[in-house]
Amino acid sequence: MIPGTWPLNTLLAAVDRIPLNDGAVRPPFYGALLLLGLAGSLWWWMRLARRDERLLLLWAIALVSAFLGGKLGYLLAEGWLDYGQPDVWQRWLTGKTIVGALLGGYAGVEWGKRLLRYRTVTGDWFAFVVPAGIALGRVGCWLQGCCLGQVCATPHWWTVADTHGLPRWPAVPLELGFNVAAILLFAVLRWSHRLPGQHFHLYLMAYGLFRFVHESWRDTPRILGPLSGYAVMSLGLIILGGVRFVQRQRALAGEASGGSR
Repeated sequence: MIPGTWPLNTLLAAVDRIPLNDGAVRPPFYGALLLLGLAGSLWWWMRLARRDERLLLLWAIALVSAFLGGKLGYLLAEGWLDYGQPDVWQRWLTGKTIVGALLGGYAGVEWGKRLLRYRTVTGDWFAFVVPAGIALGRVGCWLQGCCLGQVCATPHWWTVADTHGLPRWPAVPLELGFNVAAILLFAVLRWSHRLPGQHFHLYLMAYGLFRFVHESWRDTPRILGPLSGYAVMSLGLIILGGVRFVQRQRALAGEASGGSR
């Protein structure tokens, strides 16, 4: 471990039971935590489905569409650059992105609600479940050593050492912190009954802005000048969240004015 790098790396090396900088492949923490997140999400939606059985089907539609969006987003952002690599099929099968999953999942839910004729707002539930799932996934990324930040010139107290001992921008810890903060924020908004029906739109805008700025320090391919494909998709999240926020506010204002006549 390089002196001055993130202290938690020592703990991670102990958990893995392998030397930190030897380049060995770690156990599949990411996959295990992903399954844990899916199980927790399923349990939550099964409880909600006691109110309406359509909610469980809506969860399944959201899951499939998020997976497809995450896969397509990865292929558009950098997967096409893997063509010709000896491990191209492994990269294409395992590659995915949260930004694409959010876009695909949102589209799937909107389509599913129309298909099922379900008109009740579900965004506030997703605003709590989604960042919790992403946070679990980022813990897996941290333990697995993927989704790295850019290499820093010198190690600092805030840098994270990769498997080769290089000091990197703490991309995963920062995103983990963002999503934990989002969970706490939406818990407060839900408890105080503020901005009902808008929580997921707020999350889309906030995460999109965070990810757009944060992409400057992540180790991802630049395909449009200084922008990565993930930065471009992050702009889509901001626009989608903003447009839907305004539309929902107008709809709520119309309902309020109609009820006061």
